[in-house]
Amino acid sequence: MNELLKECTLNEKCSYLDDHDQTTHYKILEQCDTKYYHSLVIRGWRRFGNMFFRPVCRGCSACESVKIDVTGYHFSKSARRVLKKGRKFDTLVQHPTLTRDHLELFQRYHDHMQSKRDWDAQTINARNYYMSFVHGHSDFGYEVLYFDDDKLIAVDLIDILPDGISSIYFYYDPDYASYSLGHYSLYRQIEYAREKGLEWIYLGYYVEGCQSLAYKKDYDPLHILESRPEETMEPRWNLLSRE
Repeated sequence: MNELLKECTLNEKCSYLDDHDQTTHYKILEQCDTKYYHSLVIRGWRRFGNMFFRPVCRGCSACESVKIDVTGYHFSKSARRVLKKGRKFDTLVQHPTLTRDHLELFQRYHDHMQSKRDWDAQTINARNYYMSFVHGHSDFGYEVLYFDDDKLIAVDLIDILPDGISSIYFYYDPDYASYSLGHYSLYRQIEYAREKGLEWIYLGYYVEGCQSLAYKKDYDPLHILESRPEETMEPRWNLLSRE
C-alpha cells in the first residue's frame, strides 16, 4: 500500500552549486512499497526517511542521475588494495537503527567535512537523524555498520531494490580516512549486488562542479538518466561515453 500524505514543489537554495537556486518536487509517503519506490528510483527520485524528491529546475539540467553497471564493472589494482585493507573490519547488515554511537559518529563526520570542504555547520539530534535515516525504511531500507573490534567506524545507508542498490548516505570516522572507507563501502556494495544477482548501483545525482559528488564519475561503466521522465513515461538510461 502506498499512502501519499503530501506532494509539493518548493523553491530553495541549491544544495550542490553556490549562487544557484533549485526547484524540488517532493512526495511524502507514510507507506511505500518496494515496487512503487523502485518505479521512482529508476526515474531519478531519491529518498530520505519517508520523503521522496527530485530536482525539477527550469532551464538547468546540472543534476544528472547516474548508476553503475555492476556486471560490467572491473576492480582496478587500486580498488583491490582498498578492499584488502578494509577486510579487517567487521560488518553488520540490518534495518536502520539509532544509537548514541550513530549520532556521535555522524556529528564527528560532519565537523570534519565542514573543515575539509567548507560544508555548512550542522548539529544533529536524535529526531532529525531518525526522520532522515530510520523512519520510512519499509522492507527495502538497510544500514551496513562497520566496526573496528567493538568500535563503530562507519555507517552505509542503502536501499535494496529488485534490480539494484540505491546508495542513500555514508559517513565515517575521520580517524580512519587512510582506509578510503567511502570507496571501500561502494566496492562492497558492488560485491554484494553481484552476490545477489543485482545489476545496478544507483548513485543519485552527479553535478559538474560539485566537489562532494565528483567521485561518481570515477566508476565505469556509468549510465545517465535521460531527461526527467514522468511516472507514465519509460525511463531511458544511456551509457556515459568516455571519449
